[in-house]
Amino acid sequence: MAYGARDLGRPATLADIEALPEGVVGEIIDGTLYTHARPGDGHIYFGLRLFGELDGPFQLGASGPGGWWLRVEPGVQMEGSPEFIPDLAGWRRERIPAPPEGRWTTAPEWVCEVLSPSTRAYDQRIKRPFYARIGVQHLWFVDLEARTLSVSRQVNGSWMETGVYGEDDTRIRVAPFEDVELRLGWLWQFAGGRR
Repeated sequence: MAYGARDLGRPATLADIEALPEGVVGEIIDGTLYTHARPGDGHIYFGLRLFGELDGPFQLGASGPGGWWLRVEPGVQMEGSPEFIPDLAGWRRERIPAPPEGRWTTAPEWVCEVLSPSTRAYDQRIKRPFYARIGVQHLWFVDLEARTLSVSRQVNGSWMETGVYGEDDTRIRVAPFEDVELRLGWLWQFAGGRR
């Protein structure tokens, strides 16, 4: 199932997401409900492995600087977009001293989306400009099929690509986590390429 925008004739609500059939994921961006299939195992597994690489040094402060709240598929609610779910997201603790009790209501500073055939166009055409509008500063796209990591940073409301790394790039340093080497080559192990 590719992504689809559902014209409800009104702004979408959380009730519209709750009414979706099993196996269908929904997000509301700028009042529009977008749906797609639930992520496959390779997609989820890669996201968890990447989270594991970043969690110790950047969230827990183990062999790294700490200073971040990192989450896997956090529900984020902002004006006009009561539910969107990045694959991975991070907030600097200097901005957000403690995680919220419920959903996050502040735009993350870093987002990582794992692209797959069913979400590639949605992530690039809908979410990428949306993330720039709400103030995300760093955007990573992981392409499981091409086995690449594309890194961008926001400059004056637009994305500037700062690097594209492949499975042969075994260790890299990329913003906003350049304080610690990321074992990119290791991350591709056992990661599938389909959703």
